[in-house]
Amino acid sequence: MSPAADAALVPLPARTILGQPFGIVTLFLTEMWERFTYYGMRSILILFMTAALATGGLGIADSAASAVYGLYLGSTYLFGLGGGWIADRLLGAQRAVVAGGILITGGNALLFLGDAGVFFIGLLVIAFGVGLLKPNASALVADLYPEGGSRRDAGFSIFYTGINAGAFLGSVLIPLFAHRFGWRSGFVLPTLGMAFGVVQFLKTRGQLGNNGLTPPPERRASWVPVIALVAAFAGTAVLALSGTVHIDPARVAGYATSTYALLGFGFLAYLIFFAGLTPVERSRAYVMLAFFVASVMFWAGYEQQGASFNLFAQRYTDLTVLGWTMPAGILQAVSPLLVILLAPTFAWVWVALGRRGLDPPAPAKFALGLIFMGSGFLVMYFAARHVLAGEQVAPTWLVCTYLLHTLGELCLYPVGLSYMSKLAPPRFAGQVMGLWFVSLALGDNLAGQLSGQYDSNHLESLPGLFSQVFWYGLLGGALMLLLTPWIRRRMAGVT
Repeated sequence: MSPAADAALVPLPARTILGQPFGIVTLFLTEMWERFTYYGMRSILILFMTAALATGGLGIADSAASAVYGLYLGSTYLFGLGGGWIADRLLGAQRAVVAGGILITGGNALLFLGDAGVFFIGLLVIAFGVGLLKPNASALVADLYPEGGSRRDAGFSIFYTGINAGAFLGSVLIPLFAHRFGWRSGFVLPTLGMAFGVVQFLKTRGQLGNNGLTPPPERRASWVPVIALVAAFAGTAVLALSGTVHIDPARVAGYATSTYALLGFGFLAYLIFFAGLTPVERSRAYVMLAFFVASVMFWAGYEQQGASFNLFAQRYTDLTVLGWTMPAGILQAVSPLLVILLAPTFAWVWVALGRRGLDPPAPAKFALGLIFMGSGFLVMYFAARHVLAGEQVAPTWLVCTYLLHTLGELCLYPVGLSYMSKLAPPRFAGQVMGLWFVSLALGDNLAGQLSGQYDSNHLESLPGLFSQVFWYGLLGGALMLLLTPWIRRRMAGVT
């Protein structure tokens, strides 16, 4: 944006809609289109990579495609740490959102236009874009409510609805488009959707006032680290495209897992032993460690939805409904639809239980999340046994699994966001929220590695995979329940 355009932005206007600042509409639509793009592309990603070359796919082995899937999802959350830093120190949140949207649009265009090598560069560009846009759109929502309180909570609820509305629409329309016009054409809608989101943000960002416009002069940093990072990725891409360097996705995924784990556990070790915390703060840091591990376990299972579950839908599920054969990716729309339908009910239940003094403590909610996640895999274990018997199964098996996983998500994810912010020492608040997103990055990357254990040439590996994750979820949830009294004491008054 030019300085003249920035100067034309007036302070935050008083215009409201349904009692909310009008800027929430701008951010609702921006996030809706970004999630439309992200989840819509995710719904066909592994299907496209594993589809035969003759059908327009990339013809990649399941294990490699699963590794790429996990790396892509994990990197979007990890790059969010850098995206927040770039906004805080270099661009400001508004420009970061615009830059992120442009990168997402361009990355999806590369998926549509390029060959296999360019396709993977496109994924990397999208991951950079998501890392810029997503954390800073959320930060701008918070800036609309400097007074905090219930009005801010309502604003974030509206924003969260936009996330799931976009995820639902993308997961329906993009698989349909890819089914009708070919795999690569499926990436046209994400390109157009994000482009529209950028245009509407530019047209209406005046409603955000000066919030997130420029970083304060005393916080400005150098572009050198960003340029060096981009140069390193670009150099690696050139070497890979030229054939000088061969990149093994499974090996890279293994390195990424080690890196994410080192970041997360290393930061927690620093907090506990070297950050000079008070005894109360150190006690709470142990709680954050427990929540971090539970979050990693949950997302490693949950993100099978776009990986092994998506392959299961494509290969072993009878997708004919009332004479119409639906694309497998459409089943990815079930979870966001269930979140839209069930989130208000969960909010009401927690409040109602709280009034009666029966609201479960946070670690018990984490335990429920893990148990629900594991129970979904028990459903899929029995579905896989039917497949081994030579049957195609009804989509209701996957729908039941997604219902259980959504119940788990609603128990764990919003609770985790809230409690990590409450438990964090004030001077480490931003870094602790970054730690939460590292747990998502690590879990998502592990999801790809777990999915890679499925061998399409040995179908008997599928029940074993589902059984393994079921026991992880069940035992992890049981352990959290056993530790709940200890964790509550360590929370030192945080409720």
